[in-house]
Amino acid sequence: MIKTARNQVLQDRLAIVYIELEKKIRKYKPDLVVLEQLFFYHNQKTAIQVSQSQGVIMLLCSQYHIETVFLTPLQIKQIITGYGQSDKKAVQKMLKLTLDLSIPPSRDDETDAIACGLAYCYLNNNLVK
Repeated sequence: MIKTARNQVLQDRLAIVYIELEKKIRKYKPDLVVLEQLFFYHNQKTAIQVSQSQGVIMLLCSQYHIETVFLTPLQIKQIITGYGQSDKKAVQKMLKLTLDLSIPPSRDDETDAIACGLAYCYLNNNLVK
């Protein structure tokens, strides 16, 4: 997980995302990155910041020749829970059951990231047993 402080200026936060993600890319050498498509946010400021972070991620993927795939929130929820309008609690519950976790992910961004990756695996029959 990459964390930045809310009180940091945006440029510095994006730089941290770039630096830390590049370290992870060099370490794990992924072939693919799956992102949740920015669909709709009630808070326009949040939407812009998420878009800017996704831009940094996409730049790194381009530089390292990593395929980038987007799934919509509706697709992710439909695949994970069987219902595209599921709430966060339902997604967390299904992740806990499916992945045999002792506790579900507690942070929304963790839930979203795990669900996004798992949905892609289901969609493409890429689950490792």
